[in-house]
Amino acid sequence: MNAPLAYAREHTLDLTSNPSWWDAESECTLVLAQPWTEPELWDEYIAGAVRSYQKYGVQDALDTDRLASGEDTILFFAAIDARGRVLAGLRAKGPLTSADDSHAVVEWAGQPGLPAVRKMIDDRVPFGVVEMKTAWVTDDRERNRSLTRVLARSASHAMALMDIQFCMATAGAHVLGRWRSSGGVVAEHITPTPYPDERYETRMMWWDRRTFTKFAEPEQVSKMLAESRALARMTSGDAGAHSFNRGRGRVAGPAAVGALGELA
Repeated sequence: MNAPLAYAREHTLDLTSNPSWWDAESECTLVLAQPWTEPELWDEYIAGAVRSYQKYGVQDALDTDRLASGEDTILFFAAIDARGRVLAGLRAKGPLTSADDSHAVVEWAGQPGLPAVRKMIDDRVPFGVVEMKTAWVTDDRERNRSLTRVLARSASHAMALMDIQFCMATAGAHVLGRWRSSGGVVAEHITPTPYPDERYETRMMWWDRRTFTKFAEPEQVSKMLAESRALARMTSGDAGAHSFNRGRGRVAGPAAVGALGELA
């Protein structure tokens, strides 16, 4: 077995519960799940992504077949408000076994930056790479910014849960600042690609589990560390009370889950 494939098989993730916690800034319950553990929530997340991408005329960027099956998604994050509505989400695919597993090679197809994209991914595959995809947030301007910051923190959680070193994402230049807040670093040497169309300049961003706290905003670092400690307890089986199950009609709010500082 080749090394990348062996690494990927050793670093698969199978959640026995779906961790959830209350985020006071966005006033949402954040849920971490897998498509097969929360199929109803997964469908709601996909529906929100389709609506969001269609509104901006970029629905062709969605891999609808893969989204429908969830086959290439190892986990996903969803933000749910007190009324039970999914207001934001994103998914993670990986661990990647080569650059060909990444959607980035599609985005840079025919562009001068493609060889650099491939090399950057392939060089990191032996250390573990997860790719964050299909991010979307509500159009509500009062909540848009806080929810984007919430999603940005998911990179650190995905790396920790999968015990891998790198996380990557591609995004338009207009939103890179919010993703940088959690320690993401833009690959400046890679020429942007006009994807999904000429209106956009899409760039590649990386998080390194060893160093991302050096580049993240202090407030984001504080929240990521608090959330990571809570997730460690929840995924170890010590905090079953904070497990989410949409199939049972449970929507946790601040009274049910508590602020991160209150999690025990």
